[in-house]
Amino acid sequence: MSAGAETTTELLPSAGRVFFQPAPVVGCAVSGPMAREDPVQKKQGKVTVKYDRKELRKRLILEEWIIEQLSELYDCEEEEMPEVEIDIDDLLEVNNEDERAVKLQESLTDCYKPTEDFVRELLGRIRGMRKLSAPTKKSL
Repeated sequence: MSAGAETTTELLPSAGRVFFQPAPVVGCAVSGPMAREDPVQKKQGKVTVKYDRKELRKRLILEEWIIEQLSELYDCEEEEMPEVEIDIDDLLEVNNEDERAVKLQESLTDCYKPTEDFVRELLGRIRGMRKLSAPTKKSL
């Protein structure tokens, strides 16, 4: 896969939705992985300071899994995939697992493959997750 074809996932706390943007192509004078002692890597970004880093990591892993599964269900690459909106925070707001399943099935109405296994697995993966709420402003 070329660097231009890679994508990054951006979490927007207010919307709680997954949006995809092309990964920025950045030139680097040093080849190979960066050393662990680099102070830049140890510094936390603004987003991870405001939100729980573990929750963000779980969410990112889940979103990558969703993309992979949708690619298999629709038999296409991410760029060719029809517009499918799966809002994790919306699903987490629903208390009843059956209602969550119905919401997911509604998002996948144009999929010609069976979606029951995907829905069941996704519901299992979001069990115990928390909704990402907008952070409170901290004054300096």
